[in-house]
Amino acid sequence: MSLPSYDDTRRELATDAGTLVYHEYGDGPPLLLLHGSGPGVTGWRNFHQNLPALGAHFRCLVLELPGFGVSHDIDESPFVAAGPAVTRFVEGLGLGPVPVIGNSMGGVVAAQLAIARSDLFTRIVTVGGVGTNVFGAGPGEGIVRLTDFVENPTREGLVQWLRSMVFDQGMVTEELIQQRWDLATEPETLASARRMYGREANAARARSAAASDRPPYWAMLHKITAPVLLTWGRDDRVSPVDMAMLPMRSIPNAELHVLPRCGHWAMIEQQAAWEAAVLAFLTRA
Repeated sequence: MSLPSYDDTRRELATDAGTLVYHEYGDGPPLLLLHGSGPGVTGWRNFHQNLPALGAHFRCLVLELPGFGVSHDIDESPFVAAGPAVTRFVEGLGLGPVPVIGNSMGGVVAAQLAIARSDLFTRIVTVGGVGTNVFGAGPGEGIVRLTDFVENPTREGLVQWLRSMVFDQGMVTEELIQQRWDLATEPETLASARRMYGREANAARARSAAASDRPPYWAMLHKITAPVLLTWGRDDRVSPVDMAMLPMRSIPNAELHVLPRCGHWAMIEQQAAWEAAVLAFLTRA
């Protein structure tokens, strides 16, 4: 199978809320991939290197979530808009129940949808992010640096955030920095990031949580009926590995795979080991 190309795999789906961009690659049953958050993030950047391995078994559908500068713009938090966008996408393509891989925020979105609707996903793979801090204080270093960047978007702030994402500091190349900087500093994308990670947004979420009678999503993980594979970098400084303890114990059919010498981007930093674990889980009878 040939290596994927951005332009050759790019697709669009018109919806009543706006155009959703996605990438399609591979043959077989559909597999949905949901990216994480952060400056300059896209689904393509999160997962394109994994498409050859995953695409040998699945028709990979990498959705670009609204508010990150690729799919349609929004005037609300990208996290709030993500769940409805995923539902529109799955139903718009007539996919039926599908397996899903979610990186960080994408994993949380998948978990929340699975709690509310058991008919959406057949299996779920997460990459960090799901759960809540058990031993360490939250938020993690990577989230703190992310807030610092969206409040004061400097190149040095972006570099510090990128360095908190990985174990291998050699991964933070000038090419990566420039790619992320170009998209992260676009006015609409930066405004969207502030609605999610700005100090005012963080304070508003804290006030809302304190006043709400509704439990947080991580207190309802026991409602997920689909099998779940939690993948985690042992050296994750965004969502420390102790966060995995709660979903591992709460989700009825969950298993945990921890990757050494690995930060928040497990599917990139430990690509071969991550792909092997994920394919074994997704193709298991």
